[in-house]
Amino acid sequence: MFRRGGNWKVRIFIGILIVGFAVVKKCGNTETNPYTGRVQHIDMSAEQEIAIGIQSAPEMAGRHGGLYPDERYQQLVDEVGNKLVRNSVANDSPYQFDFHLLADDRVVNAFALPGGQVFITYALFSKLQNEDQLAGVLGHEIGHVIGRHSAERIADSNYWQTIAVGANVGADAGGLIAGIGENVLLSNGRDDELESDVLGVRLLIKSDYNPEALIGVMEILKSASGGANVPEFRSTHPDPDNRIERIKEAIAKYRMNN
Repeated sequence: MFRRGGNWKVRIFIGILIVGFAVVKKCGNTETNPYTGRVQHIDMSAEQEIAIGIQSAPEMAGRHGGLYPDERYQQLVDEVGNKLVRNSVANDSPYQFDFHLLADDRVVNAFALPGGQVFITYALFSKLQNEDQLAGVLGHEIGHVIGRHSAERIADSNYWQTIAVGANVGADAGGLIAGIGENVLLSNGRDDELESDVLGVRLLIKSDYNPEALIGVMEILKSASGGANVPEFRSTHPDPDNRIERIKEAIAKYRMNN
């Protein structure tokens, strides 16, 4: 009885130490993002973000049928994306931006990997009405990169995984906490999306694109979701209706300050 009770106390003590280590580490790994002014918990360097993005890009392209075969469309995506980077704060960042038009003609989506790998499916590209709307989509995804949203989610996931280890040592609650970490890792939060919308507006204005085009993109996404299949962009991003007012506010603010 004495030995079993002692083991229980040791497990609790070790669990508390592990949880405490995770909390201290999270508090220590904070920095202010120079492009958003927001304090973030990040536990990797920009070079590590770039490496993750480059390594993951081929697999992500493969999931969407590879790259779109028409070089003219890919060239347009490159030109618009590079113009946005060249004329904005993104050009001052350490990230290596690369833009990919995916062959997938069914899934309406756009996304960015950490470090600067940006993707848009042909399904979404084909619904855009002009170059400004393409700039709106790419600007939003560039916003995710310079906002370091993926790196932030990875850090949060690592934090919750460590917490889960501590909980598993001291009790049986680790599965629940590990699930929280997984949810943080797999999807951008609402605040991430809104922040990327605002950054996208800034990039559009600085590159002489019409920022109202981003509102047009929201309308396209709303329309695309009216069919039987909900676009992937809608399943991982907040409802466009909830973002339009924030976009309008950002347009008024940054046009005045430009």
